[in-house]
Amino acid sequence: MKNLISLFFISILFLSCSSDDNTASLKVVINYLALGDSYTIGQGVEAVESWPKQLVVELLKNQYIVNNTKIIAQTGWTTEDLLAGIEADNPLGYNLVSLLIGVNNQFRNQSLEEFQPKFDTILQKAIELSGEDRKIFVVSIPDYSVTPFGSISGPDTSQEIDMYNSYIERQCLVRGIPYIDVTEISRSLGSSEGALAEDNLHPSGLQYALWVEEILPVVTQMLSQ
Repeated sequence: MKNLISLFFISILFLSCSSDDNTASLKVVINYLALGDSYTIGQGVEAVESWPKQLVVELLKNQYIVNNTKIIAQTGWTTEDLLAGIEADNPLGYNLVSLLIGVNNQFRNQSLEEFQPKFDTILQKAIELSGEDRKIFVVSIPDYSVTPFGSISGPDTSQEIDMYNSYIERQCLVRGIPYIDVTEISRSLGSSEGALAEDNLHPSGLQYALWVEEILPVVTQMLSQ
């Protein structure tokens, strides 16, 4: 009888392990492309603290296989700069794409009317790069006017960022693309302790971690479809 009981529990353990293995094997192999500007590269923090890198860590914790991660972004880039960077790099073979762009268009005083066609062009390019499954998500522009450095930008900055984000969100809705709002996180944290990098402008690794808390559920849901 003792041997039968032992055999029973061994069988249950084997089935449980087999189920876990099968679940893991069903996870999609991710080749992730992050497109953007200083917020995407994590200006002012260590590379591992940027939100794309933190997102990859969380995906790995959730047993996803991340085969490749590429970031095409630079501080100061506008939509036009990012498009040029993509064309110069010619990235291929990615099945998960993120886009966060527009703050420098706003910073350079581009009107919403000027921004709209430029954003449409870069969004379409991002869609094309995401492959057949169109696994792409867009992150909102954070509000830099709440930072000590950004406070000199003028009283209209916050309103202009809202206008940009409203347009971005509408374009995502029309195309069925997830839009993730991190703007309210940036505003609620402001310049509170630990919220910003040493430059007193860009988010800290801690703030980026809070962004990832918003982003991760959306991405895992996309990957499960």
